[in-house]
Order: sequence, then C-alpha cells, then structure tokens
Amino acid sequence: MTDIALLDSGHDHVALLEIRRPPHNHASLEMLRELADALERLDADPAVRCTVLAAEGRVFCAGADFSGGAQDPAAFYVQAMRLFRTAKPLVAAVHGAAIGAGLGLAVAADFRVTCAQARFSANFNRLGFHPGFGLSATLPRLVGPQQAALLLFTGRRIGGEDAVRMGLADQLVDEAEVRASALALAAEIAVSAPLAVTSTRATLRRGLADEVERVNRHEREMQQAHYATADFREGVRAMAERRPPRFEGR
Repeated sequence: MTDIALLDSGHDHVALLEIRRPPHNHASLEMLRELADALERLDADPAVRCTVLAAEGRVFCAGADFSGGAQDPAAFYVQAMRLFRTAKPLVAAVHGAAIGAGLGLAVAADFRVTCAQARFSANFNRLGFHPGFGLSATLPRLVGPQQAALLLFTGRRIGGEDAVRMGLADQLVDEAEVRASALALAAEIAVSAPLAVTSTRATLRRGLADEVERVNRHEREMQQAHYATADFREGVRAMAERRPPRFEGR
C-alpha cells in the first residue's frame, strides 16, 4: 500500500495528494520519500500548476514515526528537506491534528486551510528534545519569533481559530469543507499565469531551502544529544502514560 495517493482533484491544473497511513498518518521515511517524489513529478508536469496535500481519516499528521528504532532520523530529515526545493505552490488541507513533524509538514506548504477542530502543536520540548523538520526556521518566519518561541517552549496545542489568528493558517472553514476549500484556493492560484506564479514563488522563498537545511543540521545535532537524556526518556513515558512529564534537567 502506498503512503501517498494521487487523486482526481476535480479542478483543472490542480493535483490532489492524499496521505494514507491510518489511523494517525505518522510521517515515516518512506512516506516523506514518496511525497517528495510525487511533488517533483508534479513539478515536471506542465498540466499541473498547484497541488493540495490532504490526509485520509481524522488526523492530518500526528508526528514522526520512529517506531522500533527502524527509522534513521538523519535519512528522515534528508527526505523532509526535499519538500522545500519543489517549484509549484502547495496548499495543505489540515482537517485534524498536525503535531510535531506533522506541523513541520503543514508549514512546508505555502498555505494552510483548516477548521476549528484542527490541532497544531510543536510538542518537541514537551517530549524532552529539540524541535526538528526545520521548524526553528520556518515557524518564526510564519508567525514571528515571539509566537514561535511560545509554541516551541510550551508545546501547547492550538485550534484552527488561534492558528489563523496568529498566521499559522490562512483560512478557517467548517470541518467538512476543509478539503474542498483547499482545492478551491488551489484552483484560484491555477488561474494565474503559471510561469509568473512559479517565478514569484521562487522570489518570495529565495534562500528558504538553504536556510531550512542549515538550521535542520543544527536541529539534528541537538536532537541526537537529547535522545540520550533522562528527560527524553521521561517525555516519551509521560506521553505513553498520558500524564504530565516530570523533567529533571538531565
């Protein structure tokens, strides 16, 4: 079973990609590789001018999947960084939780359409380790350094209304309309001249991919150090036991 499906969007010049890793749509190495491959193929397709990224089920993406230690975090992030080098606009339809790496995935898109029921969280510090997925660069760029620090330090979950208020998301619609509204936005973008859109996007995002990759190298170094701490082990246990963590700073 493929982790990323290409579906009929029902709109001219708009592609629809769907994450299919139920029930939580965790981001795995293979899923990110498939997604990056799909976006690069769509970049090469002149019939496609904009893409929507959605997810099946009730969750957009609940974080990274490093289950059983089988996933290589370094390889995982290599695939994640490919997403920032794609050429065409990407709209994320965030209808449920976008947590940790799921938030990083949503933020990699140009626009986010969401609903009040969605939940956004950069929960890394609450788990006892440094943020990843380039969020140390992308989140301040999107919501400003003060709001980014608040989200990163606390790991708090915010709903769609607060996400739109602080600029983390762009449109708030009814839960049942998230995907359709994201497709409508993509279709509106697709009406504009494609060469002009891609060149304008490149101008607006100039240097972003390089900056995100540079920051992510530092993030990986910090994460590797934190994986060996008692705080990280406590954070993972606390999450599994659904209780507040008791960190000791060691």
